[in-house]
Amino acid sequence: MTINKCHRVSGTWGKLSTVAAIAFALLSGPYMAHAQSAAQAAPAPSPETPASPLTELRPSIGHVSGNPGDSAAPGQIAAVHSSTAQPVTVQPVTTVQPAASAPNAPAQPLSAPPRSITERAIDKVKQVAKSASDIFNRVPCVPPKGVAKKNFISLPHVANKLASGLPVVIVAFGSSSTQGYGASAPEYTYPNRLAAQLRRQYPMADISVINAGIGGEDAPEMMKRLEQSVIERHPDLVIWQVGTNAVLRGLDPTETAKLVDDGVAKIQAAASDVVLVDLQYSPRINERSESAGRMNNLLGRIAELHHAGIFPRFEVMRDWHERQAIPINEFVISDGLHMSDWGYACFAQLLGDDIIRSVGQVQLGVNAPSEALTYRPM
Repeated sequence: MTINKCHRVSGTWGKLSTVAAIAFALLSGPYMAHAQSAAQAAPAPSPETPASPLTELRPSIGHVSGNPGDSAAPGQIAAVHSSTAQPVTVQPVTTVQPAASAPNAPAQPLSAPPRSITERAIDKVKQVAKSASDIFNRVPCVPPKGVAKKNFISLPHVANKLASGLPVVIVAFGSSSTQGYGASAPEYTYPNRLAAQLRRQYPMADISVINAGIGGEDAPEMMKRLEQSVIERHPDLVIWQVGTNAVLRGLDPTETAKLVDDGVAKIQAAASDVVLVDLQYSPRINERSESAGRMNNLLGRIAELHHAGIFPRFEVMRDWHERQAIPINEFVISDGLHMSDWGYACFAQLLGDDIIRSVGQVQLGVNAPSEALTYRPM
């Protein structure tokens, strides 16, 4: 019999599927090429034709689908109809992957083993580190040398809470620098940067940093909301950034200092640690250098009298520019006043370093005279 006679036979032979024709051609030897051309002449199936499940297979020849592009799932047997067979190419037997399980067997969900506290803490640290990308690859954040050595910071409440495993609440109180004006995203404000750093340092601790900054305010407006925005939240630490808008408005630094002095006393009476943050080094502040200098000196004196901490932001930022030769536009935005993402990040990093060192000294029992609590140079 020849392959041509096979094509002229009607009835049962006419209904042979493409796969049967190829199998026959493999046995016929010289007629292989003719059998393949006959298979390619068959029309392609409609892409919307679903594969029949195993329980509904017709008594026709099927194949095991093992290719990623097949409509049937790997290992599923799909019915093949002679009128809609696709072009078939002969694949080596080794390419057919056996099914992992029966097609109709439901997949069994895998239950993850319970994670330990240490593993969860490590995951938390990784998540916090990933949430805010490190922008110091562009310009490194280097601590200033010889800046404000006479200033001290005392954080006994924060240290005791951390040592006791109790939640720590920090309120960032201030104006637009605290609110984050100039940052490209909320996570780049200094309170959020500080929170991320402290959570990396103390992964087992419950640390909250509340942003209570409102742009345009200074001591008179802040004192009106001191009770509600700060004291009623029962913070362990208040970071108070103040004085910039008073200088820009031409207010008397002495009057501002009186309000700040009263505010620090009230915060400490509520059993909270205090760190003051003075003015920023920027073109608009430098235009009022005399008033800015007086304000910074008064804030430093208030911190010293109350045994509070102070972060000398003005001197730190001036060190960036004058000693480290960082262009001002790297840490101040185009308005000549507010900090950029890098400025907020480095400010938060250095402030966080001071907090961490202070807590470490308290926990190690490094104490100043008893009436002065515990001190540490910035």
